[in-house]
Amino acid sequence: MNRSPRRAFLRSALAAVSAPCLIPAAAIGAGGATAPSSKITLGVLGVGDQGKWDMRAFLNHEDVRVTAICDVNKRNVSAARSIIADKYGKPDVKVFSDFREMNADPGIDAILMVLPVHWHSIPSVDAILHGKHLYHEKPMALSFEEARRVRAAARKKGVVFQFGTQQRSDLYCRWACELALNGRLGKPKEIEVSVPGGRQSALLPEQPLPDYLDWERWVGPASMTTFNEQKLMRDWHENIANFSLGMISCWGIHHLDIAQWGNGTDATGPATVEGTAEFPRAGTCDAILSWNVRFQYADAAPITFVDNGKGLASGVKFIGHAGWVHVNRGSIRANDDKLLRDPQNKSGRMRIKLPVSNDHSRDFLDAVRTSKRAICDIETAVRSDTLCQLAYIAVKLGRKLRWDPKAEQFPDDPEANRLLAARSIRGPWMLPEV
Repeated sequence: MNRSPRRAFLRSALAAVSAPCLIPAAAIGAGGATAPSSKITLGVLGVGDQGKWDMRAFLNHEDVRVTAICDVNKRNVSAARSIIADKYGKPDVKVFSDFREMNADPGIDAILMVLPVHWHSIPSVDAILHGKHLYHEKPMALSFEEARRVRAAARKKGVVFQFGTQQRSDLYCRWACELALNGRLGKPKEIEVSVPGGRQSALLPEQPLPDYLDWERWVGPASMTTFNEQKLMRDWHENIANFSLGMISCWGIHHLDIAQWGNGTDATGPATVEGTAEFPRAGTCDAILSWNVRFQYADAAPITFVDNGKGLASGVKFIGHAGWVHVNRGSIRANDDKLLRDPQNKSGRMRIKLPVSNDHSRDFLDAVRTSKRAICDIETAVRSDTLCQLAYIAVKLGRKLRWDPKAEQFPDDPEANRLLAARSIRGPWMLPEV
């Protein structure tokens, strides 16, 4: 059997420690001289619940300084400034309501982007084209073309990119993937991925626009819709089709990314995809509710991807002809406890050793400082995120689709290829050209 995709994956993993990228002079100093300040300056784009969580992770590192925040929600801004004041002794931070102004600030080295999904691509491309290193929360975007545009910008500018799939920095996930890649489970047979499904809701009534929020800017490139405060909550807007593909993407990307890692397919993708799904019949939450999707690979284990209602344990299960290992956040199980020895892969029994990160934010900062690729860089991010896009397109069309991972197209299928295009964008906003 031709093992070239797996060899390509191994080459890309080894290359990850040496691939060049640009580093801001403000971070390390030009010409080898000591910089006036050794701190990486960080702007935080989106300081809602997830944004504040990510920001706190960066505040734990002494070699980074949060110098700016941007949000159209004044309540979020106030809460974020309080967190920054607790760390630095005063709320010494620039506040922006327009991401373009923050991205253009020459005093900022890197951007942490933590916006609702419908806002993921446009400000990220803009930040990269301004030369900013980017920590980009998942998923990539609402469409495949938008993700590809972010990738094109990152390739052009050579910046560090870190995807918010934090499980790549989890010991259990790396351990499970190494067991699979090293043949400790026998010949790969199957990978099962299960994540939480969507939600149903009543139709939220329209509420008066509050004075703390710029709703026009919050909706931004999405279709205008009536305001209700609950739409600002992640559990709601990630289940509304106007703003998100739903849990098939928002949750799916986490475990599908680990499935790709342990399948040796970081540099490629499936050959076919097919599946079925259910969508809510009414209510504000109208994104995908449940699904059952199958990915077949030319030279790797197939992946069954379902929501948790299909009877599979939440997480990722690598199944070989000689055993299995199941990993989820905070837990790892196997058919044989002997497989769960030597989690750091130090005994020498497993030749393939994956890149090690124990802290996703630390890994990003180290990549900025050392010119190394982050643990989940732009190439890996787009490949993993593509599975979410393919799954969604397959269930929407209701038929088996062939996929060419090299050309990143559905061969001879104009109808399916049209669904790869960027979504319609409202008003003055546009996806920047690269």
